Amino acid sequence: MPLAAAPRRPGSFTFAKAMLPLMALFALGLLLSACARNYYSGDNDPHPGVARAHSMPVQGIDVSRYQGVIDWNAVARSGVKFAFIKATDGGDHLDPMFRTNWERARAAGVPRGAYHFIYWCRPAHEQVAWFTRNVPAEPDALPPVLDLEWNHLSSCKPDLTREEALAMIREILVGMERHTGKVPIIYTDINFHRDILVGEPFDNPMWLRSVAAEPHHRYENRAYAFWQFTQTGVVPGIKGEVDRNVFYGSREEWAQFFLTGCDPRTFNALAAQGRCRAIK
Repeated sequence: MPLAAAPRRPGSFTFAKAMLPLMALFALGLLLSACARNYYSGDNDPHPGVARAHSMPVQGIDVSRYQGVIDWNAVARSGVKFAFIKATDGGDHLDPMFRTNWERARAAGVPRGAYHFIYWCRPAHEQVAWFTRNVPAEPDALPPVLDLEWNHLSSCKPDLTREEALAMIREILVGMERHTGKVPIIYTDINFHRDILVGEPFDNPMWLRSVAAEPHHRYENRAYAFWQFTQTGVVPGIKGEVDRNVFYGSREEWAQFFLTGCDPRTFNALAAQGRCRAIK
Protein backbone atom coordinates (compact mmCIF):
# COMPACT_ATOMS: atom_id res chain seq x y z
CA MET A 1 0.00 0.00 0.00
CA PRO A 2 1.15 3.60 -0.55
CA LEU A 3 2.92 5.37 2.29
CA ALA A 4 0.44 6.70 4.80
CA ALA A 5 0.38 10.40 5.46
CA ALA A 6 2.67 11.47 8.27
CA PRO A 7 1.21 13.74 10.96
CA ARG A 8 1.81 17.42 10.47
CA ARG A 9 4.38 19.04 12.72
CA PRO A 10 2.98 21.80 14.92
CA GLY A 11 4.20 25.30 14.33
CA SER A 12 3.14 28.87 14.82
CA PHE A 13 4.38 30.32 11.53
CA THR A 14 2.05 30.66 8.57
CA PHE A 15 2.77 29.05 5.25
CA ALA A 16 3.19 32.46 3.58
CA LYS A 17 5.88 33.42 6.10
CA ALA A 18 7.57 30.04 5.69
CA MET A 19 7.75 30.58 1.95
CA LEU A 20 9.65 33.86 2.20
CA PRO A 21 13.13 32.34 2.69
CA LEU A 22 12.43 29.78 -0.02
CA MET A 23 11.42 32.45 -2.52
CA ALA A 24 14.46 34.53 -1.67
CA LEU A 25 16.77 31.55 -2.05
CA PHE A 26 15.18 30.56 -5.35
CA ALA A 27 15.50 34.11 -6.66
CA LEU A 28 19.19 34.12 -5.73
CA GLY A 29 19.64 30.87 -7.62
CA LEU A 30 18.02 32.34 -10.71
CA LEU A 31 20.26 35.40 -10.50
CA LEU A 32 23.38 33.26 -10.26
CA SER A 33 22.18 31.05 -13.10
CA ALA A 34 21.72 34.04 -15.37
CA CYS A 35 25.46 34.67 -15.20
CA ALA A 36 26.53 31.03 -15.15
CA ARG A 37 28.78 29.41 -17.69
CA ASN A 38 27.57 26.10 -19.08
CA TYR A 39 29.46 23.34 -17.31
CA TYR A 40 26.81 20.69 -18.01
CA SER A 41 29.25 18.71 -20.18
CA GLY A 42 31.74 18.24 -17.32
CA ASP A 43 32.36 14.50 -17.01
CA ASN A 44 35.68 12.66 -16.93
CA ASP A 45 34.15 9.49 -18.35
CA PRO A 46 30.94 10.31 -20.22
CA HIS A 47 28.80 7.38 -21.35
CA PRO A 48 26.87 7.74 -24.62
CA GLY A 49 23.86 6.05 -23.07
CA VAL A 50 23.22 9.02 -20.78
CA ALA A 51 24.08 11.80 -23.22
CA ARG A 52 20.62 13.37 -22.97
CA ALA A 53 21.17 14.12 -19.29
CA HIS A 54 23.85 16.67 -20.14
CA SER A 55 21.36 18.88 -21.98
CA MET A 56 18.51 18.72 -19.47
CA PRO A 57 17.81 22.14 -17.94
CA VAL A 58 17.96 21.48 -14.18
CA GLN A 59 21.35 20.06 -13.16
CA GLY A 60 22.52 19.10 -9.68
CA ILE A 61 25.05 17.18 -7.61
CA ASP A 62 25.26 15.03 -4.50
CA VAL A 63 28.18 15.30 -2.10
CA SER A 64 29.66 13.89 1.08
CA ARG A 65 32.93 14.06 3.02
CA TYR A 66 34.73 12.56 0.03
CA GLN A 67 34.48 15.84 -1.90
CA GLY A 68 36.49 17.60 0.81
CA VAL A 69 36.10 21.35 1.26
CA ILE A 70 33.75 22.70 -1.41
CA ASP A 71 33.71 26.23 -2.80
CA TRP A 72 29.94 26.56 -2.87
CA ASN A 73 30.01 30.00 -4.48
CA ALA A 74 31.87 28.51 -7.45
CA VAL A 75 29.38 25.64 -7.55
CA ALA A 76 26.51 28.13 -7.67
CA ARG A 77 28.14 30.19 -10.42
CA SER A 78 28.61 27.04 -12.53
CA GLY A 79 24.86 26.63 -12.95
CA VAL A 80 24.20 23.85 -10.43
CA LYS A 81 20.56 24.16 -9.34
CA PHE A 82 20.46 21.72 -6.42
CA ALA A 83 22.62 19.58 -4.14
CA PHE A 84 21.87 16.57 -1.99
CA ILE A 85 24.24 16.43 0.98
CA LYS A 86 25.17 13.31 2.97
CA ALA A 87 23.99 13.72 6.54
CA THR A 88 23.52 10.50 8.49
CA ASP A 89 24.13 6.79 8.24
CA GLY A 90 22.37 4.22 10.39
CA GLY A 91 21.93 5.31 13.99
CA ASP A 92 25.32 6.69 14.99
CA HIS A 93 27.23 8.15 12.03
CA LEU A 94 27.18 11.80 10.98
CA ASP A 95 29.09 12.86 7.89
CA PRO A 96 31.81 15.16 9.26
CA MET A 97 31.25 17.70 6.46
CA PHE A 98 27.46 17.79 6.72
CA ARG A 99 26.98 20.89 8.82
CA THR A 100 29.61 22.85 6.88
CA ASN A 101 28.17 21.85 3.52
CA TRP A 102 24.61 22.48 4.72
CA GLU A 103 25.27 26.07 5.78
CA ARG A 104 27.64 27.02 2.98
CA ALA A 105 25.38 25.69 0.24
CA ARG A 106 22.50 27.74 1.62
CA ALA A 107 24.65 30.86 1.88
CA ALA A 108 25.66 30.43 -1.77
CA GLY A 109 22.05 30.12 -2.89
CA VAL A 110 22.18 26.44 -3.82
CA PRO A 111 18.95 24.63 -2.82
CA ARG A 112 19.95 21.60 -0.77
CA GLY A 113 18.49 18.51 0.83
CA ALA A 114 19.94 16.04 3.33
CA TYR A 115 20.20 12.31 2.77
CA HIS A 116 20.26 9.39 5.16
CA PHE A 117 21.97 6.10 4.22
CA ILE A 118 19.98 3.17 5.55
CA TYR A 119 21.75 0.58 7.72
CA TRP A 120 19.99 -2.75 7.60
CA CYS A 121 21.21 -3.93 11.01
CA ARG A 122 19.83 -0.98 12.97
CA PRO A 123 16.15 -0.62 14.00
CA ALA A 124 14.18 1.88 11.98
CA HIS A 125 13.14 3.98 14.98
CA GLU A 126 16.78 4.47 16.00
CA GLN A 127 17.66 5.65 12.49
CA VAL A 128 14.77 8.11 12.50
CA ALA A 129 15.87 9.44 15.89
CA TRP A 130 19.44 9.90 14.67
CA PHE A 131 18.35 11.71 11.52
CA THR A 132 15.98 13.94 13.50
CA ARG A 133 18.72 14.80 15.99
CA ASN A 134 21.22 15.87 13.34
CA VAL A 135 19.26 17.31 10.40
CA PRO A 136 17.41 20.59 10.95
CA ALA A 137 13.82 20.86 9.72
CA GLU A 138 14.10 24.07 7.70
CA PRO A 139 11.48 25.51 5.33
CA ASP A 140 14.09 26.42 2.71
CA ALA A 141 15.45 22.86 2.45
CA LEU A 142 14.57 20.35 -0.25
CA PRO A 143 12.78 17.19 0.92
CA PRO A 144 15.00 14.69 2.73
CA VAL A 145 16.30 11.59 0.96
CA LEU A 146 16.36 7.98 2.10
CA ASP A 147 19.25 6.19 0.36
CA LEU A 148 18.33 2.54 -0.26
CA GLU A 149 21.14 0.23 -1.34
CA TRP A 150 22.79 -3.05 -0.43
CA ASN A 151 26.16 -2.28 1.11
CA HIS A 152 28.08 -5.49 0.55
CA LEU A 153 31.29 -4.02 2.01
CA SER A 154 29.63 -3.47 5.38
CA SER A 155 30.04 -5.82 8.34
CA CYS A 156 26.24 -5.82 8.48
CA LYS A 157 24.93 -8.88 6.62
CA PRO A 158 21.14 -8.51 6.69
CA ASP A 159 18.86 -11.49 6.45
CA LEU A 160 15.59 -9.65 5.85
CA THR A 161 12.60 -10.78 3.88
CA ARG A 162 11.26 -8.38 1.27
CA GLU A 163 8.31 -7.61 3.56
CA GLU A 164 10.62 -6.84 6.49
CA ALA A 165 12.80 -4.56 4.35
CA LEU A 166 9.75 -2.69 3.07
CA ALA A 167 8.38 -2.28 6.58
CA MET A 168 11.69 -0.76 7.73
CA ILE A 169 11.75 1.55 4.73
CA ARG A 170 8.22 2.79 5.31
CA GLU A 171 8.82 3.41 9.01
CA ILE A 172 11.86 5.55 8.26
CA LEU A 173 10.03 7.45 5.50
CA VAL A 174 7.16 8.27 7.85
CA GLY A 175 9.61 9.46 10.51
CA MET A 176 11.53 11.66 8.08
CA GLU A 177 8.29 13.19 6.83
CA ARG A 178 7.05 13.80 10.35
CA HIS A 179 10.29 15.61 11.20
CA THR A 180 10.63 17.76 8.09
CA GLY A 181 7.00 18.18 7.02
CA LYS A 182 8.02 17.15 3.48
CA VAL A 183 7.46 13.97 1.46
CA PRO A 184 10.87 12.24 1.40
CA ILE A 185 12.65 11.26 -1.79
CA ILE A 186 13.75 7.65 -2.31
CA TYR A 187 17.20 7.13 -3.83
CA THR A 188 18.04 3.66 -5.13
CA ASP A 189 20.14 1.72 -7.58
CA ILE A 190 19.30 -0.98 -10.11
CA ASN A 191 20.11 -3.96 -7.85
CA PHE A 192 18.14 -2.84 -4.82
CA HIS A 193 15.18 -1.77 -6.94
CA ARG A 194 15.13 -5.21 -8.60
CA ASP A 195 15.40 -7.08 -5.29
CA ILE A 196 12.99 -5.07 -3.12
CA LEU A 197 11.23 -2.11 -4.74
CA VAL A 198 10.09 -3.33 -8.14
CA GLY A 199 6.31 -3.22 -8.43
CA GLU A 200 5.91 -1.59 -5.01
CA PRO A 201 3.83 1.63 -5.05
CA PHE A 202 5.22 4.72 -3.33
CA ASP A 203 3.94 8.29 -3.13
CA ASN A 204 7.54 9.43 -2.79
CA PRO A 205 9.55 11.03 -5.60
CA MET A 206 12.16 8.61 -6.92
CA TRP A 207 15.84 9.36 -7.48
CA LEU A 208 17.26 6.63 -9.67
CA ARG A 209 20.88 5.75 -10.43
CA SER A 210 21.56 4.77 -14.04
CA VAL A 211 25.00 5.60 -15.44
CA ALA A 212 24.95 3.64 -18.72
CA ALA A 213 21.39 4.10 -19.97
CA GLU A 214 18.32 6.23 -19.40
CA PRO A 215 16.29 5.09 -16.40
CA HIS A 216 13.36 3.73 -18.39
CA HIS A 217 15.72 1.09 -19.81
CA ARG A 218 16.75 -0.10 -16.33
CA TYR A 219 13.74 0.39 -14.04
CA GLU A 220 10.47 -1.35 -14.71
CA ASN A 221 7.54 1.09 -14.85
CA ARG A 222 9.21 3.53 -12.45
CA ALA A 223 9.08 7.24 -13.17
CA TYR A 224 11.88 9.34 -11.76
CA ALA A 225 12.02 12.83 -10.32
CA PHE A 226 15.84 12.82 -10.16
CA TRP A 227 18.33 10.83 -12.21
CA GLN A 228 21.93 10.19 -11.12
CA PHE A 229 23.69 9.74 -14.44
CA THR A 230 27.41 9.76 -13.62
CA GLN A 231 29.84 9.40 -10.72
CA THR A 232 32.73 10.95 -12.68
CA GLY A 233 31.36 14.46 -12.94
CA VAL A 234 33.47 17.60 -12.89
CA VAL A 235 32.07 20.78 -11.33
CA PRO A 236 33.88 24.06 -10.54
CA GLY A 237 34.47 24.46 -6.82
CA ILE A 238 34.88 20.72 -6.20
CA LYS A 239 38.26 19.02 -6.28
CA GLY A 240 38.08 15.62 -7.90
CA GLU A 241 34.99 13.87 -9.21
CA VAL A 242 31.42 14.21 -8.05
CA ASP A 243 28.08 12.53 -8.73
CA ARG A 244 25.93 14.51 -11.13
CA ASN A 245 22.16 14.44 -11.33
CA VAL A 246 19.27 15.99 -13.23
CA PHE A 247 15.68 16.85 -12.36
CA TYR A 248 13.19 15.30 -14.75
CA GLY A 249 11.36 18.42 -15.84
CA SER A 250 11.45 22.03 -17.00
CA ARG A 251 12.66 25.06 -15.05
CA GLU A 252 9.03 25.91 -14.31
CA GLU A 253 8.39 22.43 -12.90
CA TRP A 254 11.56 22.74 -10.85
CA ALA A 255 10.33 26.04 -9.42
CA GLN A 256 7.13 24.33 -8.31
CA PHE A 257 9.04 21.42 -6.78
CA PHE A 258 11.38 23.79 -4.96
CA LEU A 259 8.59 25.93 -3.52
CA THR A 260 6.26 23.09 -2.51
CA GLY A 261 8.58 20.14 -1.91
CA CYS A 262 6.39 17.93 -4.08
CA ASP A 263 6.64 16.50 -7.57
CA PRO A 264 4.29 18.55 -9.78
CA ARG A 265 2.92 15.31 -11.28
CA THR A 266 1.61 14.12 -7.91
CA PHE A 267 1.00 17.48 -6.27
CA ASN A 268 -2.80 17.48 -6.48
CA ALA A 269 -3.18 13.97 -5.06
CA LEU A 270 -0.82 14.61 -2.16
CA ALA A 271 -2.16 18.10 -1.49
CA ALA A 272 -5.58 16.52 -1.00
CA GLN A 273 -4.00 14.45 1.80
CA GLY A 274 -2.51 17.56 3.39
CA ARG A 275 1.03 16.50 2.48
CA CYS A 276 1.84 19.27 -0.01
CA ARG A 277 1.21 22.97 0.31
CA ALA A 278 0.07 25.23 -2.48
CA ILE A 279 2.35 27.99 -3.75
CA LYS A 280 1.37 31.33 -2.26
